[in-house]
Amino acid sequence: MSINKYKINVRVIMLMVSILLFSLQSCNVTSKLNVQVYETSASGNSLTKITQFSNKGNPIVITLNPDEKFQTITGFGGSFTESSAYLLNKLGKENRNKILNAYFSESGANYSLTRTHIASCDFSLSNYTYAKVENDMTLEHFTIEDDKSDLIPMILEAKAISKEGFKIISSPWSCPPWMKDNKSFVGGKLVPEFNDTFALYFSKYLNAYKKEGIDIWGITPINEPHGNGNNWESTLFSPEEMTLFVQNHLGPKLEKDGWGDVKILGYDQNRAGIKEWADEMYKNTNTSKYFDGMAIHWYESTYEVFPSDLQYAHQKAPNKFLIETEGCIDSEIPHWQDDAWYWKKEATDWGWDWASEKDKPLHPKYAPVHRYAMDIIGCLNNWVDGWVDWNMVLDRQGAPNWFKNWCVAPILVDDKNDEVYFTPLYYVMAHFSKFMRPGAIKIGCNIDNKEVVATAVKNLDGSIAVAIFNPTDRIQTIDIKLNKKNKIITIDANALQTLLIKTN
Repeated sequence: MSINKYKINVRVIMLMVSILLFSLQSCNVTSKLNVQVYETSASGNSLTKITQFSNKGNPIVITLNPDEKFQTITGFGGSFTESSAYLLNKLGKENRNKILNAYFSESGANYSLTRTHIASCDFSLSNYTYAKVENDMTLEHFTIEDDKSDLIPMILEAKAISKEGFKIISSPWSCPPWMKDNKSFVGGKLVPEFNDTFALYFSKYLNAYKKEGIDIWGITPINEPHGNGNNWESTLFSPEEMTLFVQNHLGPKLEKDGWGDVKILGYDQNRAGIKEWADEMYKNTNTSKYFDGMAIHWYESTYEVFPSDLQYAHQKAPNKFLIETEGCIDSEIPHWQDDAWYWKKEATDWGWDWASEKDKPLHPKYAPVHRYAMDIIGCLNNWVDGWVDWNMVLDRQGAPNWFKNWCVAPILVDDKNDEVYFTPLYYVMAHFSKFMRPGAIKIGCNIDNKEVVATAVKNLDGSIAVAIFNPTDRIQTIDIKLNKKNKIITIDANALQTLLIKTN
């Protein structure tokens, strides 16, 4: 072989090696993510696994950044109410099991964070208290007997189904009426002389439920301290009154009685009131000592998440919980076996009819699925670490409810005919509760589009769950980018997707 031919062959080999190395590098940059896609859509998907995608034009880019870390996820779920428990007891065994497994099994929504009421609420069959004997200052006659036929059995059965377990937040709608200045279940204030007795009421409740095999993870001092228009059970507190009650009575009592690990979440009403409560609760180390965080509701608006208020609460107490403890489609009689209604902007809420004129713009008609998906994603993107739906089960009227305050639940039943209807709202909740597990970290998730919204968390097992909601009437192409990998998918019009990305 001549010298010139040898030089040419060396150059050819070096060129081939360079091309190979470049190809390998390019492959690494554009290698595909391992992604499982689940979709719920107006076109009929219900948490359906999607494997085929069609490119529909320029993609919306979603860039994930696991190094950008935010809040730790506490959980997602719904509420145990007497109404839901009563209805389950009226169903046949097969449908009762079907519903509880749908909510609490690993193959179902796998709820991890729940709520229940301490004594009666509007979604009870009647008004009742655990302290029935007036002026029983030591609560010698305290009893949870009213909960033993329906509510407690539902919780225990859910516990038996749930493999990982779930947290329970308990809230009283009213203190015992004889402790209030108006002696009524509805409205009125706690009389100061009963501060210690009401604190004892919580301790008795925690102990009584523990004896039934139920551990309570957290409590709120009262549900909706601003009241509810004096319609159903309520007790009024100002921010200062609640803070002083927790600081000087409830917190010390629970600590003394061995319940110091039970979380106390203040406020427990609509987001627009967050700032004044955060200012009072977190004013100093003394006021904040016994507060583990803040509970909030969504009823201030049908579309507004109030991000600045959520950010404010987080900045006031960065290491404390910020949990959505209640939201539902209120003031509506549910639509039975009519999936389409849940995707249309036809629902109204209390504010449509009754809000003040200045607040009416916050309460336009809305699509129930849109409201749930947009709210949960918006909350996660603004430091909220837990989100709890209201009733798990209601009937075709949105009942039972002693006040006739009709609402919608994700699962509806016809108890007379032993029939069950899983509304689209059930699948929306499952998109989050099933794939975003307790202990997950909210991570950076940037989307270059103002119509489509997204959020993402990294689970303890290393997987990343991305929720994407497309409220538009057209299919959207999505380019998911993580480090140097990507995946092109499409999301249906009017659809919610969860992407589960395996990073190992």
